[in-house]
Amino acid sequence: MTDRPLLWFEDIAAGQVLRSARAITVSGADIIAFARQFDPQPAHLGEAEAKTSLLGVFCASGWHTGSVTMRLIFETLHVARGGMGAGIEQLRWLRPVLAGDSLRVEISVLATRASRSRPDRGLVTYECVTLNQRDEPVQQFTTTILMPCRGGEGTPA
Repeated sequence: MTDRPLLWFEDIAAGQVLRSARAITVSGADIIAFARQFDPQPAHLGEAEAKTSLLGVFCASGWHTGSVTMRLIFETLHVARGGMGAGIEQLRWLRPVLAGDSLRVEISVLATRASRSRPDRGLVTYECVTLNQRDEPVQQFTTTILMPCRGGEGTPA
């Protein structure tokens, strides 16, 4: 699924910045398909419908942006055995994602700490910014994830 190496808790440090190796372009057809299935607001259903919306512009759902972001996070912060999210502490959609926009992510590690109750795991807090092809931020959030330690329970040494 990705050529990136698997990352363990010990591979991550505060101050580290990880950048996606690729961008994902969101087409108008992608926006409409996502909206029809998950968020059928007028702004996401096509140019004509969008003109009647409060936003007045055809754009992707914030949840669509979040889904593209999640794919890019998986490829960029490729956690060994899969990480476990502990919730999003802040989520902001900063500007609309338009048809043809190419999205990429930058992950800035804010803090790490070993788990007090599970010595085979650690917690990583990071900020993720999703940027378009003009390097404009379109989404930002802060989260904490649980990552496995190298050599921990059920992991190779």
